Amino acid sequence: MSRLMRRALLIRSSPCQSSVVTSTHRRRWAHQLAAAGVKRNNLPHPIVTATPTQAPYQPSLEELMAKDETLQSPDYFQVHKIFTTRDLFRARVHLGHKMGSLHPNMAPFVFGSRFDSVILDLDKTAFHLRQALNFLAHIAYRKGIIVFVTRSPHVIHLVEKTAMEVGEYAHCREWDTHTLTDSHRKYGGITRLPDTILMLNTLDTVMAPHPAVKDAAKMLIPTVGVVDSSCDPNLITYPIPGNDDSIQALTLYCSLFKEAILRGKNKRKLVDAALLQNKKEM
Repeated sequence: MSRLMRRALLIRSSPCQSSVVTSTHRRRWAHQLAAAGVKRNNLPHPIVTATPTQAPYQPSLEELMAKDETLQSPDYFQVHKIFTTRDLFRARVHLGHKMGSLHPNMAPFVFGSRFDSVILDLDKTAFHLRQALNFLAHIAYRKGIIVFVTRSPHVIHLVEKTAMEVGEYAHCREWDTHTLTDSHRKYGGITRLPDTILMLNTLDTVMAPHPAVKDAAKMLIPTVGVVDSSCDPNLITYPIPGNDDSIQALTLYCSLFKEAILRGKNKRKLVDAALLQNKKEM
């Protein structure tokens, strides 16, 4: 290729350089090309390099939350329809321990006493239970890991069965403090910690709190727990004031937890199926 053709090709392929070329220069090179017998249309097409595209737009967390329908409604999964206050009364959720073992922080949830036993306010219990169920449904909707924890030997089979039915995990044996705080060394590798811990009993002994409560707080894991009149509700993220000894009450809790988690998971399945269908149509 001659020097003249290379110069013409450079002008056509470089917009930055061609923008400073005057009309006089263009006419002069056009005459030189015509004298050399080269037509303008016969010039080889310049190699056009692709300009780097901009990075895809990444919406902020506030924008994602504003578009999320599940966060627009105070009760998107309709957990308030799962139970009534009468159901709590029939399951003996309102029965607490003796007045002498009442924890000072549980005083706002006490309705009164009968035969020196604490009677919990079921209206407040229903309010906090709906909040806990709504939280569990959201965790399940976002494919979070939920761990059921209890130390009551008479409900171990019930808790483990409930965890299996919803596809989650249960820990009903003696708690090892390295389970959460040193999981990398305990399991010999990087382990995903649970997104929330669901506790049917927040006490390990008569007065001592369950060690999972303290370990979860260290690892910033939210907790949902049934707190009896002798427990400290301030240690639990979503406390549920109620009886944690009666088999009727614990059976009701497990059924409600199961229903809330399944509602969140079923909604996630519908959303994933709709997204997959939209991709196929596109």
